[in-house]
Amino acid sequence: MKLHLTTTAMALALMATAAQADMDAAKKFLDEEIGELSTLDRAAQEAEMQWFIDAAQPFAGMEINVVSETITTHEYESKVLAPAFSAITGIKLTHDLIGEGDVVEKLQTQMQSGENVYDAYVNDSDLIGTHWRYQQARNLTDWMAGAGADVTNPDLDLDDFIGISFTTAPDGNLYQLPDQQFANLYWFRYDWFNDPEIQAAFKEKYGYDLGVPVNWSAYQDIAEFFTGREIDGKTVYGHMDYGKKDPSLGWRFTDAWLSMAGNGDKGIPNGKPVDEWGIRVDENDRPVGSCVARGGDTNGPASVYAIQKYLDWMEAYAPPAAQGMTFSESGPVPAQGEIAQQMFWYTAFTADMVKDGLPVVNEDGTPKWRMAPSPHGAYWQEGMKLGYQDAGSWTLLKSTPDDRAKAAWLYAQFVTSKTVDVKKSHVGLTFIRESTIQDDSFTERAPKLGGLIEFYRSPARLNWSPTGTNVPDYPKLAQLWWQAIGDASSGAKTAQEAMDSLCAEQEKVMERLERAGIQGDIGPKMAEEHDLAWWNNFATENGTIAPQLPLENEKPQPETISYDELVKSWQE
Repeated sequence: MKLHLTTTAMALALMATAAQADMDAAKKFLDEEIGELSTLDRAAQEAEMQWFIDAAQPFAGMEINVVSETITTHEYESKVLAPAFSAITGIKLTHDLIGEGDVVEKLQTQMQSGENVYDAYVNDSDLIGTHWRYQQARNLTDWMAGAGADVTNPDLDLDDFIGISFTTAPDGNLYQLPDQQFANLYWFRYDWFNDPEIQAAFKEKYGYDLGVPVNWSAYQDIAEFFTGREIDGKTVYGHMDYGKKDPSLGWRFTDAWLSMAGNGDKGIPNGKPVDEWGIRVDENDRPVGSCVARGGDTNGPASVYAIQKYLDWMEAYAPPAAQGMTFSESGPVPAQGEIAQQMFWYTAFTADMVKDGLPVVNEDGTPKWRMAPSPHGAYWQEGMKLGYQDAGSWTLLKSTPDDRAKAAWLYAQFVTSKTVDVKKSHVGLTFIRESTIQDDSFTERAPKLGGLIEFYRSPARLNWSPTGTNVPDYPKLAQLWWQAIGDASSGAKTAQEAMDSLCAEQEKVMERLERAGIQGDIGPKMAEEHDLAWWNNFATENGTIAPQLPLENEKPQPETISYDELVKSWQE
């Protein structure tokens, strides 16, 4: 008995020593990496770290592998947060960084084979419809209350996450946990727009004030005005985009370009029953069509208008080289100082656009540019989404063994925790928590971030969202877009022909899913075909709007607003 007590006492002492060593690692991490950049005070930080230490004990020594695309936020997680997590918890965590397309490929491989390729994935919330319909991802709502309850942080605070609506399926359950978010917004040269001589010249030519364009009519006028003008010794352009037939051309359009034009129905975060891809669902959220003939809007007047404007502006107002560029090649161009505005600019570029010494940065480190809400097209109506937010989100597949999923879930919560989120957000500028956005440290940094903080603190933010739940198989459908749009961009097809082709190809995929029955009673069930007038009348009778009839005037009265007045209205 005495021996037993001694052995037990020794074991307890060893456990206490190990726990203390873990807490030593946690304190070192908090001292050297976090400091005051947290919404939690030091006592609360240590309490949260102690919870991770305790919850991780059953998994100490396990080797866990997770994966994400390569962006600044995830590089920070992989190089800094993953080693810290390993030191604090004893779980040997490897966070791999690969291309976005490769992440989806690995995810698909695991879904199709049932073999555990990775223990957790950060994949875009654009796949929410896919995960809900295939039911191969863990339902996190059930997981947190059931099998994963012992590894779910009581201070996770889901209500603090700004993208939870993006990762919630029509069944009301959460399937993904947001890890990073960024939007595509309007970018413009604030210094040029506020130059009295430029303002006077614009007013004289167009009869209204130069400012942030509220609609596409004003954007087009501004693009025309700046293109070919000489400023600071350089010939400048009024628009920037990219047009090479490449997979990245697909993102350019699935990332809500059509919604900005006015495609689909009203609804936040996505249009219902017709979304911004032009896919219609029925009252049970079953996809029923993409083409106008089945009540969709992928080839409707609003969509074709969106593509035609893209083509026209590229040809008339962008640098000639833009036509042959990909997404990554076009990204740095505005920083070179020859672009007046860009309709479709990802806030993920912010960190690279505020570096000292750039032509678009002042000597005091403040930017010469600003970002603002994107203008809307002629078909857009109040209550519709107005742009895209990327929301890379943690996903646990059911094919991952429970113990491995639990260990990976601990890491997912660690890198999104209140302890680390403010610091992580300062590194990557990809906000996921309301408390982080409101943190004083970002109030102080805001003047050097060109409107990013103001946008994320504004009510306008709610009109930006990822792909929604109408899309039944994102990987299969998304790859169709760049090929169809590429045909329009290269001149091989007209805008109408390209969108006719795209909607037909999307419907072929949906028809195959319907025949296979693999998505059960929430999978596609194709609708009967009718003409545009019939479906527009059907929409009107049901209090919706898509597909809309062609407008007689697709260039309504241009409208602009002062950027400073816009920001002031948000603050009030």
